[in-house]
Amino acid sequence: MTLLASGRVLVLIALVLLIASTMACGEDDESPANRMAFISRKNGDYTIRLQLEEGKPFELATVLPWDSSPIWSPGGSQIAFYSDRMFNLTNADDDVDIYLMQADGTGLTQLTDLAGADAFPLWFPDGERLAFYSQRDGNGEIYSMATNGSDIRRLTNREGVDFPYAISADGSKILYGSNRNGNFDIFMMDSDGSNERQVTDGSEDEFRPSWSPDGRRIAYEAERNGEFDIWVMDQDLSNRANITVRPLNDTDPRWASDSNRLAFISEREKSPEVFVTDVGYSDLVQVTDSAREDKTPAWAPDGTRLSFISRRDLNSELYVANADGTGQRRLTTDEGVEAGPAWSPDGSTIAFSSFRNGRRDIYVISPDGTSFTRLTNDEEPAAASSTE
Repeated sequence: MTLLASGRVLVLIALVLLIASTMACGEDDESPANRMAFISRKNGDYTIRLQLEEGKPFELATVLPWDSSPIWSPGGSQIAFYSDRMFNLTNADDDVDIYLMQADGTGLTQLTDLAGADAFPLWFPDGERLAFYSQRDGNGEIYSMATNGSDIRRLTNREGVDFPYAISADGSKILYGSNRNGNFDIFMMDSDGSNERQVTDGSEDEFRPSWSPDGRRIAYEAERNGEFDIWVMDQDLSNRANITVRPLNDTDPRWASDSNRLAFISEREKSPEVFVTDVGYSDLVQVTDSAREDKTPAWAPDGTRLSFISRRDLNSELYVANADGTGQRRLTTDEGVEAGPAWSPDGSTIAFSSFRNGRRDIYVISPDGTSFTRLTNDEEPAAASSTE
């Protein structure tokens, strides 16, 4: 677990990384999660250092900002993300805020600017509003707002932490996680915050619910007896079934566009690998087979390919592969840490966050490895391009 060593800053970082490690929908699976972190002050400057790999020396983790979790708008013209680029330790300003930019990195707009973290934005299908997590009222709750940052509405008001996972295809309902009853359960509510329903009520934790694109089913991961499996149920919460039922952990279910296949991460081959199955578990395909961790699968919109993050080359890099496991290709080669790949709606571009040169920024790249572009950089007003 993350060790808190100094004040509000690491409390916030620990919470953000904990929740990020459980998010779906392009939420980025940040590699620093579950690593020790601490504040270091040398020569009068504050930096954050953490252990990126167990047994390795502590490294400079960030010279802020920390831009994370790129989420494409439904039309593909904009990208929302969250960032702590306004970090100021001297003034105890450690807020995380939500930003919006055009798909080429221009037109950067800060949407939230209140005390307390604002993070994990989700687009409504009409592209007119965002749901998001916020601590602005002293507790972790779910809010929505217009894409210009106006008309902010509080959707939950309960004890514990509530954070959004997924919005239904028609925009009428939100799936979210909450620990209001002790362990983490999945809940559902109408998009205006009404008609809250508890979806799961197990004695252990349930995470990462998502709707199938046709809106007929919900997939999620559930812990039973210390191990996680993938469960599927109908949208009316009936016909629940554990579709993996195997020793070791099966996690992070992601729907393909056909609403029949799920990509997920399984430890059944010892190291975490990407698998694909149909909802009846009659056609199981092992997509990756490497000696080190593969994680965070993301489907191309046409359902023919997957992107994922792999440490097979001793570093977290972005890869793509056909859904049957063929045609695997490494897209990035930097010594930095890549995370949270998200395909554009037309399948032409993959957005991701990358920790390079002491900072994490949002980048985009084509599935063939070309058109590599850095979109965020608080030192420059416009996007900067380079060749990978």
